[in-house]
Amino acid sequence: MTIAGRIADKIAELPKDSTFGYADLPILPEEYVTAAKALERLQKKGVIKKLSKGIFYKPKITAFGELRPNEAQILKPYLFEDGKRIAYITGTSLYNQLNLTTQVPSTYKVASAEKRIYINRGTIKAKPVKSYAPVTEGNYRMLGFLDAMKDLNSIPDVNKKSAVLIFLDLLEKMTIKELNELVKYALLYPPRVRALLGALLEQLDKGMDLKALKRSLNPLTTYAYDLNGTALTTQQNWNII
Repeated sequence: MTIAGRIADKIAELPKDSTFGYADLPILPEEYVTAAKALERLQKKGVIKKLSKGIFYKPKITAFGELRPNEAQILKPYLFEDGKRIAYITGTSLYNQLNLTTQVPSTYKVASAEKRIYINRGTIKAKPVKSYAPVTEGNYRMLGFLDAMKDLNSIPDVNKKSAVLIFLDLLEKMTIKELNELVKYALLYPPRVRALLGALLEQLDKGMDLKALKRSLNPLTTYAYDLNGTALTTQQNWNII
């Protein structure tokens, strides 16, 4: 099959209003020049449209006209490189998804260990932050969860009682293997995150070995989270006030 044929077949499989780049197409690097010409022809036919350099989308036509890709789709190409995830959305946007805040940010935060990712595409703007570990498809949700614990005191309009219940619920749904992975990543985070995670896991009482978390903390240091009156009853064991 020709390069143009492979590209057309792949694009036909994509849902409407989804974004894609060269790395998402069944082509080799040496075929990029030919692929660019094929994509240009598809643009002229209106099959696809260009969102930014090297990023395209399939337009979705409704009774109200053409819909551009939603924000998640616009951000997606920036989170992957050569088909592998290297970044994730963090900050207020993520905490909104976790129901920790009702606020919606004007600027996203993109966390990556490998790149500083800036985005300025119309109303979509993002600035980079450094992730605490290399980002993969398997760990980015855990890193986002740990980010929420790290930023708990600064999340806009957060309700600490609700936050603790949300954290406990998320942890309860994880397998022991996932929880052990979470602990491994937590050891890369500031002490207050390790203390809060330790208190939450102790309260869940899943029989986990929490010695590594405990040993990583200075027994003379306290961590101010203002969690008195919440469902977290083990906070004193981890010097949380």
